[in-house]
Amino acid sequence: MSKFCRKTIFFGSCYVRTLPPTSIPGFLQNPYFFPLRLFSSNSNQQSFAVSYLIKELGFSPESALSASRYVDFHIPEKPDNVIVFLKNYGFSQTQISSLVRRYPTVLLSDVKKTILPKLDFLEAKGVSRPEIAKIISFFPGILQASLARRLMPSYDFFKDLLRSDEKVVFSIKQSGHLLTRNIEKYVAPKIDILRELGVPYTNIATLFKYEAKAFSMISLDHFRKLVNEVEEMGFDVMKVNFVVAMRVLRSMSKSKWESKVNAYKKWGWSDEEISKAFQRSPWCMGLSEDKITAALDFYSSKMGLTPSVIAKCPVVLTLSLEKRLVPRNEVPAVMIRFKNPRSMLQK
Repeated sequence: MSKFCRKTIFFGSCYVRTLPPTSIPGFLQNPYFFPLRLFSSNSNQQSFAVSYLIKELGFSPESALSASRYVDFHIPEKPDNVIVFLKNYGFSQTQISSLVRRYPTVLLSDVKKTILPKLDFLEAKGVSRPEIAKIISFFPGILQASLARRLMPSYDFFKDLLRSDEKVVFSIKQSGHLLTRNIEKYVAPKIDILRELGVPYTNIATLFKYEAKAFSMISLDHFRKLVNEVEEMGFDVMKVNFVVAMRVLRSMSKSKWESKVNAYKKWGWSDEEISKAFQRSPWCMGLSEDKITAALDFYSSKMGLTPSVIAKCPVVLTLSLEKRLVPRNEVPAVMIRFKNPRSMLQK
């Protein structure tokens, strides 16, 4: 069997939910939501909290009732303080509601002791207030984590790896969970796997910057299997395409991968040609099936190219048909017929 065929050991996200999101309270949909103590509230207190969540944050009665089991208050002082602070900071009503759904007890937080120091920390690193609001509303674990024991050490670790605040901030935007994960348990071992294999430091940093979720969300075992899969496909660990292939493979399921392989085969591509194209330009398998079909129709039907010619420079498949290829149809057509697809890359 061709080594190009993907194994069933790793595909996409390793998290499986057995219930549809609509049947689960919002704050329970986050796989990194920290378990919260279930407060025992009397009916009056719970009724007040339910009414407050509906009136002030637009919760549905069902969502408000679920959230009220995790946040116990019968006067509006603390929740009001939190909401007013967040609004003044730049959070939208939608972002505040999203935050509270994921982290109900934020309404009982001490603004000056718990919330503000963490927002100030991010702002000092160059994250704008609108960006902070977006990050926190999606990754409320940042507010739950200790600034001194978790957030600051994690940030320093990533700064040592990426060598700039801008790159760290970029990664945090991709996955705010980075700051809240146990570095020694979840992140460092994955970096060690790549280093021991011989992947250059710059390529590890590139993978980390653009694929932060691979370090913060998937298990070490799945990460190791992903690395092995890319290596078995014939990628050189010293080349940047090794980590690019990791990004592409991690982003899709086995069935999606097979669908894309079939999209190429419909145009006469062999397994070997698909494999060679993937090794030369991994993003050719990151394209949607519609994009693959449209590009192959252009090159094969309109340009008259064979799969073997296109596979020699598959990066042309990733170019925009509307902006780059169709306007240049006449001149590149002549060049490509002489089996020089690289001419399409020239400006």
